[in-house]
Amino acid sequence: MENTVNLAAWVVWGGFALALVFGFVASKTNFCTMGAISDVVNMEHWGRMRMWLLAITVAIAGTGLLQYFGQIDVARSVYQRPTLPWLSLLVGGALFGVGMTLAGGCANKNLLRVGGGSIRSFVVLTFLAISAYMTLKGLFAQWRASLLDPVSIDLTRFGVKTQSLPDLLAGASGLPAKTALLVVAGIVTLALLGFVFKDKRFRGNLAQVLGAVVLGAIIVLGWYLSGHIGYGENPDTLEMTYFGTNTRTIESFSFVAPTAYSLELMMLWTDKSLRVTFGIATALGVVLGSLAWALYSKTFRLEGFASIADLRNQIIGATLMGFGGVTAMGCTVGQGLTGISTLALGSLLALGGIVAGSVATLKWQNRD
Repeated sequence: MENTVNLAAWVVWGGFALALVFGFVASKTNFCTMGAISDVVNMEHWGRMRMWLLAITVAIAGTGLLQYFGQIDVARSVYQRPTLPWLSLLVGGALFGVGMTLAGGCANKNLLRVGGGSIRSFVVLTFLAISAYMTLKGLFAQWRASLLDPVSIDLTRFGVKTQSLPDLLAGASGLPAKTALLVVAGIVTLALLGFVFKDKRFRGNLAQVLGAVVLGAIIVLGWYLSGHIGYGENPDTLEMTYFGTNTRTIESFSFVAPTAYSLELMMLWTDKSLRVTFGIATALGVVLGSLAWALYSKTFRLEGFASIADLRNQIIGATLMGFGGVTAMGCTVGQGLTGISTLALGSLLALGGIVAGSVATLKWQNRD
């Protein structure tokens, strides 16, 4: 039992430490997916978008190498389940994209803002957490489970064990699984690197380049922490399992469901069955990492709502993000970095929905 506790503690405290760095670096470099999309749509400026794509590249390359050398098994993650709930991923992603645009930032950005002193973002995260919890276990969960999730594709009918692009390639071509992984990860990595670094201005922005590398590497380390260090024998069942995560399987960074679990833990603190998990620890770590940057850079300031209209948009956006993030199984970090790093088809669908929802909302806001 002691070894089990130690494994869970390693995962939780390790996740917290990684998140401190994530929050500090993301705040320092103004890392923001919604901001990146807005820059492209409104100003045709690709600097932050290239930063996001470079972080994705590092995450894909690092996760692929861990998988190739047998250090982790991302096939056990929620992203690579053989059932592909394509409607949930697209609708949830689109609603999340709409919500984050109305709220002026995704879950990660609001965590960063809370660390910088934003009371507005604290309210956003509260409503996001309530909506996410309702989508996990409450009223919204009934809608999700009855209307969206049943519309899915069972990939095992086509002889495919997971929804990863390498597995799909291996099934279609007959290539060995590891060879297919190298082929897909290599092509995607090289293509993204070519696009990211073809811009001279971005190549000269050392802060964005190094920031993207660090953030992408943290996603990889999160996989290793929960999927290798936190993988051990359950003393009750004598089966190998993953410790310290909410899903009871391998995880890396994601912020929508963890905000809901954080709220649950605070509301039911005396419930001894509840524990601080990897996801909860990373959400808290991002806030404190951002706080550290705000204090260091002397940018900490309290921020409220600009108007009643602003409050209304923030609450609507937060509610949509909570529902959409759970339905799509992740946010701009949970799917846009962590899920994509596994090369899962579902993550591509969710990310496409997020971008489409955000772009459509930005264009609607700018219609005049």
